[in-house]
Amino acid sequence: MTVIVRINDTLYKQAKAEAKVEQRTIAGQIEQWALVGRAALAKPDLLVTFVAECLAALSESNEKLQPFVLRCKN
Repeated sequence: MTVIVRINDTLYKQAKAEAKVEQRTIAGQIEQWALVGRAALAKPDLLVTFVAECLAALSESNEKLQPFVLRCKN
């Protein structure tokens, strides 16, 4: 389903610039910001950057993941 939403020019330009960097569509970038915002509001004790990184990790393919290797000095 497609819905038309009006946003101001500044937000559109910011989303367009960020979308290019993140290799998303402009709509996809605004959706990402909305997801991060909703998650941050749901858990106000967490840092917004932590929430954003968690959402990004959830969207990654398992093929890209690298196993965690514990490095300890003995």
